Amino acid sequence: MTSTTAPAATVVVDGGYELAEGGRWADGRYVYVDILSGRLFELRDATGPSQLAVLDVPLGAVAPVENRPGRWIAAAGTGIALLSADGTLDWLDRPEDRTPLPSRMNDGVADPAGRFWAGSMAYDATHGAGSLYRTDPDGTVVRVLDGLTIVNGPAFSADGTIMYLADTAAGTILRCRVDPVSGDLSGGPETFARPGEGEGGPDGMTVDEEGCLWVAMWGAGTVHRYHPDGRLLQVVTVPAPHPTSVCLHPTENRLLVTTARYGVRNPTRASGAVLGIPVPARATAACSWRDGTA
Repeated sequence: MTSTTAPAATVVVDGGYELAEGGRWADGRYVYVDILSGRLFELRDATGPSQLAVLDVPLGAVAPVENRPGRWIAAAGTGIALLSADGTLDWLDRPEDRTPLPSRMNDGVADPAGRFWAGSMAYDATHGAGSLYRTDPDGTVVRVLDGLTIVNGPAFSADGTIMYLADTAAGTILRCRVDPVSGDLSGGPETFARPGEGEGGPDGMTVDEEGCLWVAMWGAGTVHRYHPDGRLLQVVTVPAPHPTSVCLHPTENRLLVTTARYGVRNPTRASGAVLGIPVPARATAACSWRDGTA
């Protein structure tokens, strides 16, 4: 049975961000981006947000580089780059430069094996123009899936063998089986969940300690929690129409939700903010990319 709850949400960061996204708990702090302005932020418990970097290209998401404090792998502009503390980008590849439509990178995350996965989309959201890429520890960027539209997520099971992936425009959450050694997909993606009409488009995701999937629902002002078998367990109401990513605090039973002002006709203080919502769930910190190029 699905439960619907509306726990009291607090505005953690009143940022007025156009398109906040990519919230992750990494190295004892919460990091997130404002995609279109190319900015990376961190939030520590006792202080307000600090800007870590500002780029001259959109910034979809980052993951920490293992054993290299202040160093990130980033889904930025038209590809994948290493981001230094001073904001310098060292490009590994820019595959979206080779696509026929103007496109950019979107959401991304590292998996438990130390690879980085990130999606792309056309600026005009042309159907089928988005792809999913995997960046291996040797710096090779591989196109894993194409024919998608607006690629969000991904999110991984604790052992790294299951990847969840959202195609926001298609209104579909996909599930892929991943070889944890090679990173190859075992067979094609299968439909994990397809929210109904009026339930929004699945956006950023995370997996909790029980293996359940939490999904921000763009356009619906909700977050969905799914059982690993695909059953919708819980709908959490969010006081903003466009939640974009979800992050579970590793110790505090708190859900951190980024939201967007983009496309909101009458934005409130919660639109474009980072929100905190009490929930009975936790998750481990974000995984790191294992840099084998150094």
